[in-house]
Amino acid sequence: MEINRRDFLKVTAAAGAVATVGLPKLNAFAAHHGPKTGASAGEWIPSTCQGCTAWCPVEFFVQDNRITKVRGNQLSKANNGYCCPRGHLMIQQTYDPDRIKVPMKRTNPQKGRGIDPKFVPISWDEALDTIADKMMELRKNNEPHKLMYMRGRYSPTSTYLAYGNMPKIFGTPNSFSHSAICAEAEKMGPGYTQGFFGYRDYDLAKTKCLVVWGCDPLSSNRQVPNAINKFGDLLDRGTLIAVDPRMSTSTAKAHQWLPIKPGEDGALAAAIAHVLLTEGYWSREFVGDFKDGKNLFKTGQTIDEAAFEEKQTHGLIKWWNIELKDKTPAWAAKKTLIPAKQIIAAARTMGKAGTSCAVWMGPGVAMSPRGTYASMFVYALNGILGSIETEGGVFQSSSAPGTSFPAPDPFIDDVAKKFGKEKKLDGRGAKDMPAIMGGYDSKKDKDGKVTESAKAGVVTNNVANGLLKNPGAIKVFIGTWNNFNFSATGADRWDKALATIPFFAHMVTNASEMSQFADIVLPATFAPTEKLTIVTNMANLHGHMSIQQPVAKPLWDVKAEETEVMWLLAEKLKARGFSNLYDYYASFEDPETKQKPGNAAEFVEIAARISSQKVWNGKEALKGDKVAGWAEFRKKGIYNSERYAYKKNWGKFKTVTKKFEFYSETLKKTLTLFATKHKTSIDDVLKSSGYEAQGELVFVPHYETPKRWGSEKEYPFTFIDHKSRLNREGRSANTSWYQEFKKLDAGDVSWDDVAKINPRDAKKLGIKDGDTIKLISPTASITCKAKLWEGVRPGTVAKCYGQGHWAYGRVAAKEYGKTPRGGNNNELMPDDYDRLSGSTARNGGFTGVKIEKA
Repeated sequence: MEINRRDFLKVTAAAGAVATVGLPKLNAFAAHHGPKTGASAGEWIPSTCQGCTAWCPVEFFVQDNRITKVRGNQLSKANNGYCCPRGHLMIQQTYDPDRIKVPMKRTNPQKGRGIDPKFVPISWDEALDTIADKMMELRKNNEPHKLMYMRGRYSPTSTYLAYGNMPKIFGTPNSFSHSAICAEAEKMGPGYTQGFFGYRDYDLAKTKCLVVWGCDPLSSNRQVPNAINKFGDLLDRGTLIAVDPRMSTSTAKAHQWLPIKPGEDGALAAAIAHVLLTEGYWSREFVGDFKDGKNLFKTGQTIDEAAFEEKQTHGLIKWWNIELKDKTPAWAAKKTLIPAKQIIAAARTMGKAGTSCAVWMGPGVAMSPRGTYASMFVYALNGILGSIETEGGVFQSSSAPGTSFPAPDPFIDDVAKKFGKEKKLDGRGAKDMPAIMGGYDSKKDKDGKVTESAKAGVVTNNVANGLLKNPGAIKVFIGTWNNFNFSATGADRWDKALATIPFFAHMVTNASEMSQFADIVLPATFAPTEKLTIVTNMANLHGHMSIQQPVAKPLWDVKAEETEVMWLLAEKLKARGFSNLYDYYASFEDPETKQKPGNAAEFVEIAARISSQKVWNGKEALKGDKVAGWAEFRKKGIYNSERYAYKKNWGKFKTVTKKFEFYSETLKKTLTLFATKHKTSIDDVLKSSGYEAQGELVFVPHYETPKRWGSEKEYPFTFIDHKSRLNREGRSANTSWYQEFKKLDAGDVSWDDVAKINPRDAKKLGIKDGDTIKLISPTASITCKAKLWEGVRPGTVAKCYGQGHWAYGRVAAKEYGKTPRGGNNNELMPDDYDRLSGSTARNGGFTGVKIEKA
């Protein structure tokens, strides 16, 4: 049977939503036109998915230069050769007829939401000439620091050519990553207990009890295919406990569901810790024991620190005395609204599994005001159980042996050195925004003198506030693969901020909400199918390096933002008298041939070969896969590292004490350095940053009262933002498959946007299923449909992120450029932060709402 494009769109309920432009000769779903000799020949070509931060190695089946199927890379030990549901949407993203096809320039000087930019097509030469001219104006006026570069999704290797080194060589400190709006605060838990500021891995094949807390591993959170592959055996072998106010995909499989009141994660963690200690479930091998062998953990009683001998940990008794001794299940039940008996039962299940119990913490725990301490508390349960790098436990991430690009220092001139030291626009390091992600730095000069200072990480969402406070701070802005006007809370601030920037160049696949404010729009490659670069990540106790490469000829005039465009821009700057960036890129050398790049295409490939050379050059003594040369690496598409060793970091954690710190000497030292710099006290820093703790409580995981926007009287419902298993970081809403299969997300429906309300609450409000409603927060309101569903706890309303686009394409928006399809969660949620990490608040019940019929 042959299916024409119009009939196919009807079948997928997309007729009328996708225009009949694009997709010439691309009907990969119809029979091949030609001799009826069966299916046309094809081949599987490896690349890498970047629909979430799992960055899974995948393979595309290509027939007649058309991508027809997707699967996991069959050689991958991270995803076991599988691909999750969102991976299949890459086909529609690649062939999206609404993609930007050629460079465009704005002809309407007015900027604002709903204002037509009146884009007209231009050549790449004109586009890059315009950008280079704007940049050179900054250099000539001694204002290079007024250039800003912001990245969204990126390659972990070639990002250093754009986000990393281009701003340094040009002379601006204002380069910002999207990362602080993602899930950064959860890193503070392992960071300030274990010294590991990163995302964790899990030995799911051996786990006896898995606690998924504030996350949904079957839908999101960094290794979905591996979780899907392992969950069946895990459910047969052990116990799954879910801590979530909403019945997620993972929760639906759980043996025990703890539907916590949003924001009370610290209270629940405290009570579980209390039970584990008072009932003797801590790990003697990892934690240690009382010297006389008797359990002295008694509710309400302090303990002499000398009575306990610790092994791999530090400060357990101090933590008990400061915080845990009074945090009983009865106390927590009043906070969490989970019965004390259920808390005790969960703690005992965890305790019996012991070192094979893994607490998988996600952003739901930490991405909230004061979230650092909730993150520390929940993660510390792994320390009590001793499940750190044990069979069935929690692990630091594995790595693959990459090679860094040459340092840019020889190409940084005096102008760049001077203005590169200007203050960053995101406010990091201010007394009320410590952003101490990563702890502290120790640097030794040539004379051996050591200088220590607290690190300061990015505060992505605060850039909009910086722009509004300092309208002239940025004159030229380059953004790649980002859409902060949609993806950042307090989204309207980005509309206002971008309207003030004199010149903005945006490089993306689709004309997004952010693109509507651009002066130049550049068509980016769709990275998984059109871009050559190297990607590294981990899962399933293996690190991996995988290739991302063009698998079929692109339909449109697209270019790779981090390599190809950077080279071409460097050529334009050189022609205008600033050759430093070009000279830096031109200094690169192929690791085999020693050839230097002479054009953009050569630069792209040499950069990829430099990054990946250790896995294929045959010179390294690697314990992982054997790869015989660059050609074989491109063909296989992957290098798998050796398996992570159990107890690998015991005795050498990257903390001040080299131990797992229940009393964080690492946080104490970092805050001491920070407070000294500001000539104030640690208590003043914490108070200024909005935390409750003072004194010794600051340095241990502890309970902080959840901060909430809106009183419960005026805004009686707590808003829950969650992610779809089809969400590709907000970029998949213009695919008909996303819209059609939305109903596969628990409680959701196809082709619409719903807020899930418990039927008991709906009855009181007189709201019926399918009613159009308005959700109103203290700062904004959005309109969507009501979905009556028992999968959310009473007093809450849950809504999936992803709908509410008013741009991005003719499927994503109800009327492109004007009318959204539903409401954007980020317009509803206020702009707030976990200030110790600099992370954007989006979870933890921090937004109160009221519900009205529209």
